Amino acid sequence: MAKTNLLNTRTINFLELLGNGRFYRVPPYQRDYSWSEEQWEDLWNDIQELRDKRDDSHYMGALVVEGKTDREFLIIDGQQRLATLSILALVVIAKLREMADREVDPEGNRERASGLRNRFVGEKDPASLIESSKLFLNETDNAFYQDYLVQLKKPLNPRGLCNSNKLLWDCFQYFSSQINKVPEFDSKGNVLAELLSETIARQLMFILITVDNELNAYTVFETLNARGLELSSTDLLKNYLFSRIKVSGDLEALQRRWRSLIATVQQERFPEFLRYHLQCDKPKVRSQRLFKLVRGEVKTAEGVFALMDNLEKRAELFSAILDVQHGYWIERPECKPFIRELNLFQARQMMPLLFAAWERFDAQDFARILRIVSVISFRYSIVSHLNPNALEIAYHQAAKAVLTNSAASPREVFQVLKSIYVPDDKLEQDFYRLAFKTNSQRKKLAKYILAQLECDASGRACDPETDPASVEHILPENPTSEWEEAFPPESWERAVERLGNLTLLEPAVNRSLGNAPYTAKVTAYGRSIYEITRQIEDIAPEQWTPDLLDLRQQQLAKRAVHLWQVDFS
Repeated sequence: MAKTNLLNTRTINFLELLGNGRFYRVPPYQRDYSWSEEQWEDLWNDIQELRDKRDDSHYMGALVVEGKTDREFLIIDGQQRLATLSILALVVIAKLREMADREVDPEGNRERASGLRNRFVGEKDPASLIESSKLFLNETDNAFYQDYLVQLKKPLNPRGLCNSNKLLWDCFQYFSSQINKVPEFDSKGNVLAELLSETIARQLMFILITVDNELNAYTVFETLNARGLELSSTDLLKNYLFSRIKVSGDLEALQRRWRSLIATVQQERFPEFLRYHLQCDKPKVRSQRLFKLVRGEVKTAEGVFALMDNLEKRAELFSAILDVQHGYWIERPECKPFIRELNLFQARQMMPLLFAAWERFDAQDFARILRIVSVISFRYSIVSHLNPNALEIAYHQAAKAVLTNSAASPREVFQVLKSIYVPDDKLEQDFYRLAFKTNSQRKKLAKYILAQLECDASGRACDPETDPASVEHILPENPTSEWEEAFPPESWERAVERLGNLTLLEPAVNRSLGNAPYTAKVTAYGRSIYEITRQIEDIAPEQWTPDLLDLRQQQLAKRAVHLWQVDFS
């Protein structure tokens, strides 16, 4: 096969896909069969609709394969669809054989079954008389598929099958039951054969994307994934790593360790985890180049196991940083507030530094690092909305400094991170403009900020997770005409969402006030248990105006500067 092109793309139907002696293999350690009745039913309904529309076709999506020879292909993406359609073909063949056994056009139906099997499933070996296959599934599923489904044999103990084998058998039974519900399929072999040879074979269309190596497969994955197609970069990375192992004992060991690793970090998060792990050593690791980087560095079985060793050391911490309830924090309760904040801020770029700090610092200093990155994240991302690209470079430099002992304390780490620490004057200016749409996820963020300001103002604890306070809009979200005199209507939309227009209030009081005029609201504010709310009466005793909103937000901004502060003086 030519190796000069990145890929070859063409539209192809199911019949062409399996024609000319082609056969397809699912890489041994790709994920198991997972389709269930929801997907089978959708496919069956689509096929049934096509039977009445002979000139129509149905698009089955992109099928990505890696060409090993002109006839042999590895399935990079699309194994669930190919396996399901192959099982449906086997169901049709089994039904034709059953009709022949019932003496329903026995000669014709046996000939139809034989022809369809040769075309869509595989030919019978003339020596062993064993049915061959055009499709080979992964390590978990292939033996069951070849020994039972391809041979049209019922498993002796279906309940004892592993999950994916049971799904394969359930798929066979599902399509069998659907075919048995159509009366003409029970008596007219030509009509049933036509379901497979015409409707399924010619009207189900794929975009076949053929690549010539693993790297190009990953590149295609990135391109397609950017357009919303569901492929798994974890599967591609996994397949490459397993392809480096040649000894069966090593394969078994790697499989056990891989399953444990994925159970810890989760399938969909593995590329992110791997990227942050590599960023401990490299300044820029883009998602699009992740596969190329791994392929360039990991070329042998020894390299695969060395990578696994390092990943396993950091996997549990990665999981813990994304989960404030993780067991790691039971013995380190001082870390929990910062873990909660980092997840609220959706901060991830600091991960390489946290890997390094966990490995080199004691528990007390690790908690200090958490506070530093939480404060930096708040100032940089939440308040100032600066470019996140600079964060990854700075956190790589800090991680590298920790791992090489050139930054041996939180103070020294902070010096490395100074470039992403927003200066006080800029923080105050940006905080003055801070606004939130509180009908979205950002409502939690608004309450967090107000609760922190309340803690600072009152000197008492105010946990945004457990405190019952609701977020009150001083100028209501839907102002009435009574507000027009003090607050010009043209400024309502912008003013409602500003932080200076928000405060904490007892839920019952908030409900009772509703869209009440300011004179009623300010009286209730003065009796509130929340200090930042009581202070509103001092700022605006009679009416709420744009100027007074500005004044309050200025005061809150000054408080924020010293509240979200890293100070080693």
